[in-house]
Amino acid sequence: MEENQPVSQTFSTQPLPAGESMQPSESGSRKAPVGLIIGLVVVLAVIITGVVLLLRADNDTTARVRDVFIIFMALESLVIGVALVILIVQLATLINLLNNEIRPIIHATNDTVNTIKGTVVFLSDNLSEPVIKLNETMAAIAKFFQIVWPRRR
Repeated sequence: MEENQPVSQTFSTQPLPAGESMQPSESGSRKAPVGLIIGLVVVLAVIITGVVLLLRADNDTTARVRDVFIIFMALESLVIGVALVILIVQLATLINLLNNEIRPIIHATNDTVNTIKGTVVFLSDNLSEPVIKLNETMAAIAKFFQIVWPRRR
């Protein structure tokens, strides 16, 4: 008895709100590129409009806009410098963590593995091999007695 319906499908007895249908909606993966393209077109239009207005403006306005952009570039350089300093500090912290905490853990783990190897070799030599040899001997003796004195049925 096989069911042909998928397990994840659920049915509702509730009526749909007005304006909604049972059709699958457009996925978000198609909406994102369209929104991105529209945003890029708007930004490009603003840049072109700004360039046209600056070309038609007098020298004082152009000089002010130039000065404002120079100030913004200086602030951006300052922010990037601070971000690089923070990145270097975080990298130094990571290197310190690796050297002082992770490396000792790795050495301790390596020592533990070597101890376990020694224990396994010891148990193999002193427990497993003698038991295996005893089982071999007992099987040989049992087979010998079966051959010498066979059971009669």
